[in-house]
Parts: sequence; structure tokens; C-alpha cells
Amino acid sequence: MNETIFRILAALILFTGAGISIYFRRKADRDSGEKLSRSADGTPMMLVIRIFGLILWLSPLVYLANPQWMVWSKIGLPELARWFGFGFGIVVVGLIYWLFISIQSGITPVSATRTNHKLVTHGIYRWVRHPLYSVGSSLYISFGLMSDNWFIIFMGVVAFIVMAIRTPKEEANLIEKFGDEYREYMKRTGRFLPKLF
Repeated sequence: MNETIFRILAALILFTGAGISIYFRRKADRDSGEKLSRSADGTPMMLVIRIFGLILWLSPLVYLANPQWMVWSKIGLPELARWFGFGFGIVVVGLIYWLFISIQSGITPVSATRTNHKLVTHGIYRWVRHPLYSVGSSLYISFGLMSDNWFIIFMGVVAFIVMAIRTPKEEANLIEKFGDEYREYMKRTGRFLPKLF
């Protein structure tokens, strides 16, 4: 019975977060009138992103379809840890909405920026330059806690690492576009988490 409850809660968190992302990404493409090529990051990086992206999406869906299919990666967490995963997921969904409402049409599927992109330094971007990577990975970690599954947590960590590898290229593009304005922004913000000092 508890497994069914956690499956429902995990599905709620995953699909709410994904729904927010899909809505704002489509809106950004529509509002900007510009569709960026996925080749901007280069073939090797896009291949890695697609392979890990497929596994990242499939593993929660497999769990939701039938938890027994993912029993090989069950951790055996106490119920309290799984409830913590749900609470953490609620916070993450709020952060997902905050970051998309902050960046609006500036969101892109690649490290390149849109032609009319303005540097966003308000909302969550006041403190963090790339919140999508840390927040997006956290969505899978919360799902992994709810589903009591180390593989889903692991894939969330791998997704973060892959995006972190891509980040220097993205920041180079932003420096090229915004120059000293972006360099100053870098000094006062954290890359993935807020700066403490």
C-alpha cells in the first residue's frame, strides 16, 4: 500500500516539474520566434546528453509502470527518508517554477543564447547563474528518494555532471555576448548554488 502512495507522489512531483519545463520551453521558442540548433554543443556532447537523457527519463517511468522492474536497485530506505524525498520534491518544483518564470524566453536547450537574449539577473538568477542544472538534478534525486532507488538518484547525479561539463562553454558564450557585464555577474553569483560569502 505504501509503495502505491509513494508512486503516486513521485509521479505528481515528476510530471509537475516536467510540465512546467515543457510549457516554458515551448513558450520561449514561440515568443522568441527562434529555434536553436541542437548541434550548437557539438556532436559528442549532444550524443552523451541524448543517451543519458533517455536513461534519465526511462528509469522513473519504468518504476512508475512497475516498481518490481526496478527492484534490483532498491535501497531499503526508511519511510521517513522517502517522505523527506517528497517534501524535497515540493521545494524543487517551486524552484523549477521560479527559475522558468525568471528566465522566460531566455531558456534554451543548448549552451548557445538566443539572438535577442537579455542577461537575466533577477529572481533565482540573482544568486545562481545556472540553477536549472542543480534544480533539475534535484528533481531526480527527490524522485529517487521517494522511489527508494539508488539508480535514479545516480542518474540525477550523472545528469548534473554532464551539464556541469558543458557549463564552461555556455559561460564562454555569455562572456562573448555580454562581456564585462557577465564577468561582474560571475563575481557576485555562484555557478550552481548561491555563494555563501
